[in-house]
Amino acid sequence: MKVVIAPQGFKGNLTALQVSRAIDSGVRRVIPDVVTALVPMADGGEGTMQALVDAIGGEMMPVEVTDPMGGRVIAHWGFLSDGVTAVIEMAAASGLSLVPLQERNPLLATTYGTGELIRYALGKGCRKFIIGIGGSATNDGGAGMAQALGVNLLDAKGRPMAWGGVALADLDKIDITTIDPRLADCDVLLACDVTNPLCGPQGASCVYGPQKGASAEMVAQLDAALAHYAEVIKMDLNIDIRDVPGAGAAGGLGAGLIVFLKAKVLPGVDIVIQATGLVEHLKDAVLVFTGEGRIDNQTACGKTPVGVARRAKAFGLPVIAIAGEIGSGYQAVYEQGIDTVFSIAPGPISFSQSTEMAEKLITDVAERAIRLFICGRQGRGH
Repeated sequence: MKVVIAPQGFKGNLTALQVSRAIDSGVRRVIPDVVTALVPMADGGEGTMQALVDAIGGEMMPVEVTDPMGGRVIAHWGFLSDGVTAVIEMAAASGLSLVPLQERNPLLATTYGTGELIRYALGKGCRKFIIGIGGSATNDGGAGMAQALGVNLLDAKGRPMAWGGVALADLDKIDITTIDPRLADCDVLLACDVTNPLCGPQGASCVYGPQKGASAEMVAQLDAALAHYAEVIKMDLNIDIRDVPGAGAAGGLGAGLIVFLKAKVLPGVDIVIQATGLVEHLKDAVLVFTGEGRIDNQTACGKTPVGVARRAKAFGLPVIAIAGEIGSGYQAVYEQGIDTVFSIAPGPISFSQSTEMAEKLITDVAERAIRLFICGRQGRGH
């Protein structure tokens, strides 16, 4: 009997591997000799780097890079065991969490540090990149990243552009002849679950600018600057990026990655499923466990547990989801391939208690779930 265990981490508490091991322990209480495949999952956001390093093997590499406001920060990137794949979370170098509330300024914030992470990974021999772009502090269209990788962004007097989204209003010429030549041999996957274009009412500045500290006036400035950026890209590089779905992700970093690194945009969970070889593990399984910290109506919109469940259903497998918390409308996941949902809460319990005891509670609920599964199989005569 083989059971596939493929949960996401419980954000801010347990990694995907820790959740996987806790589920595995619960299953083994009932079936000690069970064959399990632990496949830590993620959706391209926080935890993706750790999940892939845990699932595939590799190490977290620390490096000092430029933070969003031009200071210095130690950021980590994942160097996978194949020796050619890098996993980068842009938030590690250019994330909102790196900037104190009173210092947030998307007019000036830069993705230069994300470009430095890519450059360091190139130096280690990486030619395949998985890049997650959630949680950005920036609105510079990936211009800083491009500059870190050798692209010349020049004003009308031929001077290099300053960092930050507002500086793009003065962009006159893009010269890519000086871009790092190693990028020509690279395959880049962009983990992106949003479809926002670069500019306009649904674009990077209008939708995400306010949460990065932008006033209404700043939003207008940034949107106009990105629109001008798109015009110069079209004129100099013959790429019409303005309305490409996902171009507006992470303050337009999506656009920069598509234009300068030829990135392919895919839902984050699909990238992780592909990278971890989940489908191969499912082929000879009889049951699948998945889960995340909170399961609610939003989970049904393609989040990790549903992504796992859809693959499992292609093989006709039952799917059990374990959640730290069950929220309103969670029943929507039943339409997406999840057969049942278990909360780890054993009864009335505070959030802090649940967090503190999470591993034990996950193990206990996994034991209950596998016992019910066995009862069901016996009832069907298996």
